[in-house]
Amino acid sequence: MTKAELVEEVSKAAELTKKDSEVIVDEVFKNIIQALNRGDKIELRGFGSFRVRKRDARRGRNPKTGEPVDIPAKSVPYFKPGKELKELINGKQPGEGSDDDFDDDDDFDNGADTPAEVTNNAG
Repeated sequence: MTKAELVEEVSKAAELTKKDSEVIVDEVFKNIIQALNRGDKIELRGFGSFRVRKRDARRGRNPKTGEPVDIPAKSVPYFKPGKELKELINGKQPGEGSDDDFDDDDDFDNGADTPAEVTNNAG
């Protein structure tokens, strides 16, 4: 779905003009970006959460030449879908339970994102 299609859907659902709907969609996006720039976490219950993750500087390789390349530290936006969204995507009614009880990243106390990183970071 494109932004224009989203504006169209909002326009139909709210019985607003496309221009008014575009202002609403733009304002929502703008506020999400501003909150992330401040370091805030955005939680939309039943949908998911947005936050910024820090990536450390590291050494990589140019895939063509194999030469080492310094990759600077940076911040990247991250979206974590909520339980209800996951259930709806998988054709379940919210609250039916999930076959996959593994929750992406918030279960690990040491900042690791995966079970492998927990093992690697533990020692």
